[in-house]
Amino acid sequence: VQLQASGGGLVQPGGSLRLSCATSGFTLDHYAECWFRQAPGKERTGVSCISSSAEATWYADSVKGRFTISRDYTKNTVNLQMNSLKPEDTAVYYCSAVHKSGWYDPVTGEGIYDWGQGTLVTVSS
Repeated sequence: VQLQASGGGLVQPGGSLRLSCATSGFTLDHYAECWFRQAPGKERTGVSCISSSAEATWYADSVKGRFTISRDYTKNTVNLQMNSLKPEDTAVYYCSAVHKSGWYDPVTGEGIYDWGQGTLVTVSS
């Protein structure tokens, strides 16, 4: 399982960014994928997950209505569209994957063992 996140950068409050997680070594439909973030001085926390079937998604309360997770099967990517960004969204964002037979905690990431490197998102004027 290989994961590589990209798309981070500097954006003004209210702006948008689209993160992409390039995947390889596994079949998207056999895994759930999640985005996590870690702000400076804080613990890593879950942002959004998509189930292996893509029928179910989960969002942290702090991003509901602003972020959207999706898959692009033609590119084997898992994307996170982030709109109405706030300074508190500033963090390093990580993508992750867990086999559909495995248990995981979408808030803490417990049970997830496959992680990509992070991409930094900075929301500032």
